[in-house]
Amino acid sequence: MSRRIPLALAMIGALGLLGWQATRGAKPKDEMLELYGLFVDAVEKVEANYVRPVSRRELLESALEGMLQQLDPHSTYFSVNDAPSFRRQIEGEFGGIGIQVDVDPETLRLRVVAPMVGTPAYDAGMLAGDQILEIDGQSAEGMSPDKAVEVLTGRPGTDVKLSVLHEGSDEPETITITRAIIKVPSILGDHRNPDDSWDFLIDKDRKIGYVRISSFIASSAEDLRKVLDQLQEQGMRGLILDLRDDPGGLLSAAVEVADLFLADGEIVSTRGRNTQPRTFRAQKDSPYEDVPMVVLVNQNSASASEIVSAALQDHHRATVVGMRSYGKGSVQNLFELDSGNSVLKLTVASYYRPSGENIHRFRNAKPTDQWGVKPDKGCEVKLTPREYVDWFRARRDHDLAAGHRRTPAETTQVQAEKAESKPDARQPEKKADEKPKADEKPKADEKPKKDAEKAQTKAGARRRPSGPMVDKQLEKALDVLRGKLSAKEKAA
Repeated sequence: MSRRIPLALAMIGALGLLGWQATRGAKPKDEMLELYGLFVDAVEKVEANYVRPVSRRELLESALEGMLQQLDPHSTYFSVNDAPSFRRQIEGEFGGIGIQVDVDPETLRLRVVAPMVGTPAYDAGMLAGDQILEIDGQSAEGMSPDKAVEVLTGRPGTDVKLSVLHEGSDEPETITITRAIIKVPSILGDHRNPDDSWDFLIDKDRKIGYVRISSFIASSAEDLRKVLDQLQEQGMRGLILDLRDDPGGLLSAAVEVADLFLADGEIVSTRGRNTQPRTFRAQKDSPYEDVPMVVLVNQNSASASEIVSAALQDHHRATVVGMRSYGKGSVQNLFELDSGNSVLKLTVASYYRPSGENIHRFRNAKPTDQWGVKPDKGCEVKLTPREYVDWFRARRDHDLAAGHRRTPAETTQVQAEKAESKPDARQPEKKADEKPKADEKPKADEKPKKDAEKAQTKAGARRRPSGPMVDKQLEKALDVLRGKLSAKEKAA
């Protein structure tokens, strides 16, 4: 028996485990055998002639990764080595930097969907829309979002160095971030009270409430209900729901949040080629169904935030203001492979809004195609990359606790002090009033320190907002909502 025959049988058997039953009905049996034969032929040539020895498992796993990469950024294969780390991420707490990543459909680079409020990435100056070029000196080219998350997570207290390209910038910036256990509050207000609690009433004269959802987690709906009850006690007459830069989260949380504002009707449905269609509907009455509403979205609002904004828009329950959302509306399932040692995460369905239109932006989708959530007519407020950066950084400073709010210059100074605060155990500690001797020469590392300080100052200048916080999208939302309240008063 030739050497090729057992290899072909082995490879056909392995590939059959991955998809034979699913594809047998779609492709004639002889065509599948022909295609498998082509693959085996290529594997045999590589195995025999490549410049270094390569194991068959390595070749097969690389082929799987390449196959899934051509489908969409969210379908991923986790090998025997990667699967345990992936399971830890979805089953419990882990050390991370607090960003959600995706793949930019135009550049195919890793892109930050949003840094979560209050996380190390948020505090370090990462921005939604940043492209990640390198992680700890290694190129991120061709890296899937799941692989990136695996690399970015690690033991709390350890550092990770990122090379990022901000939107509108020509030169990348290197940012070092210390990992931490990520626990982020989901419901935020507009500004802090003196005791550092959130103030959710943005217009006290017109009694307009303002609630920001940073991400959709298990407690989002219940936490939002408590805030809405508090606002009703304050006489709330209108509400702005801010979903800008919200990367999404749990489907169940999105359904529960939308249900708070809808009397009845469909919220979202999921459909796939080989999955059971599911429809989620508003279940019960709520005391917030008649509160006039505006929803804010932008180019970084994704997934669960698109489900909520689309449902409220399609039911004419709220006016949508801002910019077209990101277009992440796909559902992934996990499939155990190799006796449970490997995992296949595969996109199996898409989200559809109540109107029946698709939310997901597929690869090569055009701006004229239907995807995402568009602002209502006359309610689009576009921001240039520079305007977005200025708004984001001003918003970040605005989010600081009242007693800890810093100017941009103070933020730069604090970062510089942190970088120099690690003591050298080999050197005796100097007294506070000790001065260098007149004939003391600068140390060898003094120039690099000064260069680092200059670089830090330059980076701080790039991150500095051009002036006080300007939020054109929020101002538009307030104008729209005030108009609704005036019309309601006239009708009464």
